[in-house]
Amino acid sequence: MKAETSVPVHEIIQNRRSPRSFNEAAKISREDLIAILEAARWAPSAFNGQPWRFYVGQRGDEVFSQILSSLGEFNQSWAKAASALILVAGKTTRGDGSPHADYQYDCGLAAAQLVFETHHRGMIAHQMTGFNRDVAHKVLTMDADTTAVVVIAIGVQDSHEKLSGPLQERELAPRSRLPLNEIVVKGLPN
Repeated sequence: MKAETSVPVHEIIQNRRSPRSFNEAAKISREDLIAILEAARWAPSAFNGQPWRFYVGQRGDEVFSQILSSLGEFNQSWAKAASALILVAGKTTRGDGSPHADYQYDCGLAAAQLVFETHHRGMIAHQMTGFNRDVAHKVLTMDADTTAVVVIAIGVQDSHEKLSGPLQERELAPRSRLPLNEIVVKGLPN
């Protein structure tokens, strides 16, 4: 289901969704995974600080299980079928030890580029903030100045019919966003 936009936008943006139905038999190739991470690595960054850190698990490995254990029960129920789980974390201090006030913004840009590259490669990505940051910090043995920002499930989309109840309803729901005239506070062209 394509997004209804007021003017044409790039097809990846128009077609992007956050599905929860993953093909649990699909594996992600090393080349695709590296390309997805490269796209994130080249995201814009304030003062080129690059605060993002990626914890990458592929279904069946220890890192995948660690990330999965930090997810809320609802997210675990469907994310376990993803080919990969990537936890994006941010360094909260700069190289000189000063606070990095913009780390979340930079991590968001990296996550966006990661998601776009995933969709460009014919896969799907679903971003989640429904996870326990303390659990993630502990099981992934993160540095003291690193904090979890988002978990992204990546894989091949499967049929919505394998889901039921609220999961299936969300899978089939139309995409919606507030109209531009509600989010552009000043300067919207006529």
